[in-house]
Amino acid sequence: MSSLVPRRREPGELFGPRFTLFADMLAIGMATAVASLPLITAPTALAAACAVLRRAIREDRPVTLGEYVAEFRAHGLRRSVLAGMTAFAALTLIVLDLALARAGLPGAGPMSWVQSGLAAAGLVLALRAAADPDVSRGWGPALSRAVTRSVVDPVGCALIAAAVGLCVAFLWMLPLLGLLLPGPLAFAITAVELRVQPSHNR
Repeated sequence: MSSLVPRRREPGELFGPRFTLFADMLAIGMATAVASLPLITAPTALAAACAVLRRAIREDRPVTLGEYVAEFRAHGLRRSVLAGMTAFAALTLIVLDLALARAGLPGAGPMSWVQSGLAAAGLVLALRAAADPDVSRGWGPALSRAVTRSVVDPVGCALIAAAVGLCVAFLWMLPLLGLLLPGPLAFAITAVELRVQPSHNR
């Protein structure tokens, strides 16, 4: 594995390697946004973004669109559709439950808080699963490993939740950023995972 220490800027080079990684992150964000347009492909699109950014960080080299497409295709159509439909069904169920909890039923207030907490926990676990190096082999095992990592590393869960909160705030302030935000989100999730698993190679 190549060194994680950024290389020095070459003579005549306008931008250093950190700017290259930043530019790659934004480019991958746009690719992820486009790949997520069918909605059910969003989990796979984010997982592919995490994979290519992980290699960019570890190998200290730029990423390419071809790499992203290859990672996306590695999940297979069936697994991608199943993961997307599961995520969409879970989101729909959460929204319906929250709507019912706020319909004036007894105990609606506490129930809505409990459901919001469970939804946030589920989202963090799903994001950690997306950053799993072997998620392309199956989302079920990746989610199981994400649960284990979350128990061992609760600070990582808090960091990912904070990253999601920042992305939501940026999207609320400037909706056009939605085309770029998947990149920073994938980078944040990947960085959280790499900080506790620096020696894991894909």
